[in-house]
Amino acid sequence: MKPVLLLPLLALLSLQPAHATPSDDVSMYAVSLVGSPYRLGGTSPQTGLDCSGFVGHVFKQTTGILLPRDSRAISETAPPLSLTELLPGDLVFFNTLNRAYSHVGIYLGDDRFVHAASSRTGGVMVSNLGDRYWRAHFDGARRIIPPSPAQPFDVPYE
Repeated sequence: MKPVLLLPLLALLSLQPAHATPSDDVSMYAVSLVGSPYRLGGTSPQTGLDCSGFVGHVFKQTTGILLPRDSRAISETAPPLSLTELLPGDLVFFNTLNRAYSHVGIYLGDDRFVHAASSRTGGVMVSNLGDRYWRAHFDGARRIIPPSPAQPFDVPYE
């Protein structure tokens, strides 16, 4: 491939589709942080994130929304959702410390979520809600960003 063609190709790949929503931005940015280190109390991908620091960082960077600093307080900011209502960008909560809402992640769709796991497991990672551990510890879900109205179809003029 000629170097001249590389720049336009990279520019084209970096463009988001015209129908991208704030929830899409949340999910895409959250996944881009997979592999970031874990640090208790951390709020920065460079120095480390804990679960609520991760969620807070993602929402601040993608939507400008400032969330409370701990997962329990975050769970109190929006009404509960059922599992069947989950959409990408919603928050999922777990009881991981024998305390309700002690862990939080961002739902991606297809039963997957991204979260800053403990120092024992390494950092920001994608997990599955269907895994025995997460299913047994699931506490609920919340939606911070209201769903976008359906995008109209482009109908050509005649």
